[in-house]
Amino acid sequence: MDKKIKSGLKYTFLVHAIVGLVFGLVYLLIPQTYGDMFRWPVPDTLAYRLLGAALIGLATSSILAYRETAWEKVIIVVRMEIVWLALAVLVMLYGMLIAGMPGIGWLNTVLLAAFLVAFSVFYNPA
Repeated sequence: MDKKIKSGLKYTFLVHAIVGLVFGLVYLLIPQTYGDMFRWPVPDTLAYRLLGAALIGLATSSILAYRETAWEKVIIVVRMEIVWLALAVLVMLYGMLIAGMPGIGWLNTVLLAAFLVAFSVFYNPA
């Protein structure tokens, strides 16, 4: 008998997909406009566009995981999200506390940390 996905994890996948698609499309399509809007320098739009493409890919994996019912089919996505989000939070904290990123970066940091907590809470490999 397959272990089922908890409803909270399904909700996390859904919200993650929406947020990832929104930020991914912004970074992919209008990185300079986004940067100008929040006084966040965008010296290389290609790097932002690459990040946008990656976020859309991660959002797509969350959409596919949301549609599944068996834990065994989504565990790899949850593990990948935990690693990605932990590293992303560390990078953002460095940026905010040491590298002098603009204050809007705290929004990204909080969102990344919230998703890290959510995916970690629902991670149960047993």
